[in-house]
Amino acid sequence: MAEIYISLGSNINRQYHVEKGLDALAKLFSPLTLSSLFESEAVGFAGKPFYNMVIGATTELSLAEVTRELRAIEYDNGRLENAKKFSPRTLDLDLLLYDNIVAEQPAQIPRDEISKNAFVLWPLAEIAGKLSHPVTGESYQKMWQQYEKNQQKLSKVPLSWSEKIGI
Repeated sequence: MAEIYISLGSNINRQYHVEKGLDALAKLFSPLTLSSLFESEAVGFAGKPFYNMVIGATTELSLAEVTRELRAIEYDNGRLENAKKFSPRTLDLDLLLYDNIVAEQPAQIPRDEISKNAFVLWPLAEIAGKLSHPVTGESYQKMWQQYEKNQQKLSKVPLSWSEKIGI
């Protein structure tokens, strides 16, 4: 079983798409470990604020299979195949970590955004703080402690989703 961590974000009908994303992830990877839900400014473009969180799970799926499944969930929730990197999103699911694998294909693992974006690092540190980054060897908790926190505004918001029984 591989231990995986997924970043979830939305800035279009945020609450709805966060819940739909969590529903889909719960069908694939149950049980889920959830970080807090955060509101953050759009990064890289002028847009509405995002909701972001990180989800931990275990899976028997390969790295390529997980990547395909995450992309399918995004498309099922209205993401366009030709969407620009820095643009509004109904649902954005990025595989951050797959065990201690370091890879560039079929996805960049560990995801570069871990060290660059507070909306990825803070929730990851919440649920996987003692784990070490497979390249730098630093714990995510230490990385968050050292992060320049005035770079990006981030605040916790209530999460109203609860995993449905029988999924």
